[in-house]
Amino acid sequence: MAENVKPCRCLLFEAGQTDMARNVAEYVASLDESVRTPEAEYRARLALCQECAELMNGTCRLCGCYVETRAAKRGQKCPMVPARWSKIEE
Repeated sequence: MAENVKPCRCLLFEAGQTDMARNVAEYVASLDESVRTPEAEYRARLALCQECAELMNGTCRLCGCYVETRAAKRGQKCPMVPARWSKIEE
């Protein structure tokens, strides 16, 4: 029987999804620097996601992505209108 995990506005590891969190972290680390979001901006994006009502257990309910993966790529945008990440000075 699967463990009953309560939904939260949190990232994968905090949501108890440790295996997926590890996989996503490995994926993010493997991204070429030309594609990867700079660390400070990545953290700022994730902080905004954690304030968003559309975040549930590490997943964006607007687009279905793992926010840690989406935030890791420079060219990606927040799917909310207006986009929450536009608050970050680039």
